[in-house]
Amino acid sequence: MPTERAPGALRIALLSYRSKPHCGGQGVYVRHLSRELAKLGHDVEIFSGQPYPELDQSTLDAGVRVTKVPSLDLYGEPEPFRTPRLREYRDWIDMIEVGQMWTAAFGEPLTFSLRVARLLDQRRGDFDVIHDNQSLGYGLLRLPKMGFPLVATIHHPITRDRSLAIKAARGWRKITAARWHSFLAMQGRVARRIPVLLTVSRSSEVDTRKAFSIPVGRIATIPLGVDTEAFAPRPAVERIPGRVVCIASADAPLKGVSYLLEAIAKVAAERSVELTLVSKLDPTGPSARLIEQLSIGDHVRVVNGIDDEELAGLLATAEVACVPSLYEGFSLPAVEAMSCGTPLIATRAGAIPEVVGEGAGAGAVLVPPRDSGAIAQELLRLLGDGAARSELGSAARRRVEENFSWAAVAAKTAEQYRAAIDQAAGAANDSKSAEPRSAAKGDEQC
Repeated sequence: MPTERAPGALRIALLSYRSKPHCGGQGVYVRHLSRELAKLGHDVEIFSGQPYPELDQSTLDAGVRVTKVPSLDLYGEPEPFRTPRLREYRDWIDMIEVGQMWTAAFGEPLTFSLRVARLLDQRRGDFDVIHDNQSLGYGLLRLPKMGFPLVATIHHPITRDRSLAIKAARGWRKITAARWHSFLAMQGRVARRIPVLLTVSRSSEVDTRKAFSIPVGRIATIPLGVDTEAFAPRPAVERIPGRVVCIASADAPLKGVSYLLEAIAKVAAERSVELTLVSKLDPTGPSARLIEQLSIGDHVRVVNGIDDEELAGLLATAEVACVPSLYEGFSLPAVEAMSCGTPLIATRAGAIPEVVGEGAGAGAVLVPPRDSGAIAQELLRLLGDGAARSELGSAARRRVEENFSWAAVAAKTAEQYRAAIDQAAGAANDSKSAEPRSAAKGDEQC
């Protein structure tokens, strides 16, 4: 820990129960936010469960550190839902983790919060503020009692994921889908007791307040950013005719990939098209089955495990990008595509219209969610009209440059840290000033 810090610099513990490095909004958020906070002069230490974040050289150079908070990693590859050997058990938290899995619940937010609270209890003087990245586990409620000001980011309430997962499930699987999302009751209770809450869009703010019964004014909205230097147009790189790129968890109903696949089948009947799907595809999952049913295997290419440089390069070669989601609390893939000047087709769902804009200067063409016909129609139009693609791509890049950057996200987040610190100090002073009054009242009664 540095012994000297710049005036106003904060010591920040950034908590993330899983930090998938290059896909998934939460992992990307931790990686970029930590770097930009450090560049502002703050001292940042990430506490993460598996998968751990992979910090690039610029982040390491800025001084960001990672403390691993190991779990039993029961959902990790290559053996998800495994039963651990007896010698792997270390304590009662491990037993909770296994018990949750055996009863079809997702226990990682709870068990991570318990483990990280235990670690932070041993480091009470090391941090000025704790920032939780949507674990919202019961263990967090111990932190204010240790003297830590607490902030939490809620990207969007997972209640939407739960509703869509239950609707998509069949038969008895509806019960397991509901049980898997049982952690939401905990997250609501914890969120209501965290002093400073952040979210990433006005749409997500409204949904979070409704889902978790948060009073108006309790949540600050700070839009996410993008690395506009990495994700940038590449004039020297030729766009590949007919290439469409989609970055999404292909088997998650929330992401709406099935509707894009149906649209690709319609487009393929009329012209040459290739969908590059940036995702880990379950070979027995719903998307793989649909690709086979639609006979579009020759038109779909799946890639995964690529870093930002490779992803930006892929987007720069696409004629069109697509975000077919049924709901988004923000949509980093949309912003990344726009930042590359890639024409975007996106659904009018959740925060997407707020992010990409509407009317003059919009960075995307918006279509209704769950409408494969509308997606196909816009794909055919844009793939066949180079001027329209150029105009839309330029507008998209301008919108990103004007509205989104990680440096701005970090600066606004640091302001909320200071608000949390001031609020915690005020609460402590109120508590101290109340003690003498209580004692005096007691003396009068004696």
